[in-house]
Amino acid sequence: MSEVIAAAKGLRYVYPDGAEVALQGVELSIGAGEVAAILAANGGGKTTLLKLIAGLLRPAEGSVRVFGLDPYRDFERVRTRLGAVFQYPAEQVIGPTVRDDVGFGLGHLNLSRQELGARVDAVLERLGIAHLAGRIPHYLSAGELKKVALAGALAARPELLILDEPFAQLDTQAVEELAVLLKEINRDWGTAIIFTSHQPEPAAMLAETVYVLAGGGVAARGTPREVFSNLDALAKSRLRPPGLFVLADILQRAGLAVEPHWDAGRMAAEILAAAGMVPGRQA
Repeated sequence: MSEVIAAAKGLRYVYPDGAEVALQGVELSIGAGEVAAILAANGGGKTTLLKLIAGLLRPAEGSVRVFGLDPYRDFERVRTRLGAVFQYPAEQVIGPTVRDDVGFGLGHLNLSRQELGARVDAVLERLGIAHLAGRIPHYLSAGELKKVALAGALAARPELLILDEPFAQLDTQAVEELAVLLKEINRDWGTAIIFTSHQPEPAAMLAETVYVLAGGGVAARGTPREVFSNLDALAKSRLRPPGLFVLADILQRAGLAVEPHWDAGRMAAEILAAAGMVPGRQA
């Protein structure tokens, strides 16, 4: 079992206006190099949970540990090993140019000017936004801002990356491209990733472990296949299951041995095999 680098249990937070987010039934344990998705309907406490893990908020109750430290009390020690992008990246991108902004968070690494420039160029190239290096962030599109904020979070090659609704407002192709990129980052750098979503497809594509939050607790936890096959838990959590998992459930109830998968090609092969048909031929 890999080392636990982020853990949270029994959390409650009260905002200054008195609004309370109760997550006392939530228990999270994220291992080094793990990719975990936290799914919940809007208002389910996803963003608050991530801000507690990132050390931006201090819980009124419960405990949070990141790299064995209290992320709020030991914020400076934790932040050098953690990257985070929240729901509104325009609030995080503050440099006069894209290049300046991405390099801003590298000060603690004591890099030479040449090394810092090479690190910034490398991450901009990897995210496909090298052409934006000299641009003023204020004039970028929402999608471009999201990539710039992600570049800033990745520039220091963090051990843990926290992403709040990274797939929101992206089209299908952009979702797949971002999922592939994050898989590569996880594979190449060993970066653990925790991301929130109210969409099931990105979690099915990317995550090793999926947590479904509802009513201040964990309604389901497991692999994407385990969680998305639990249609009752998803319905109670007001989440839409992936359509192909619903199809697999219907076929299984009809007696067809079909294993669900988010990829349509693989599901089609499963269905044809279960029906005793040869792919590409009509019955």
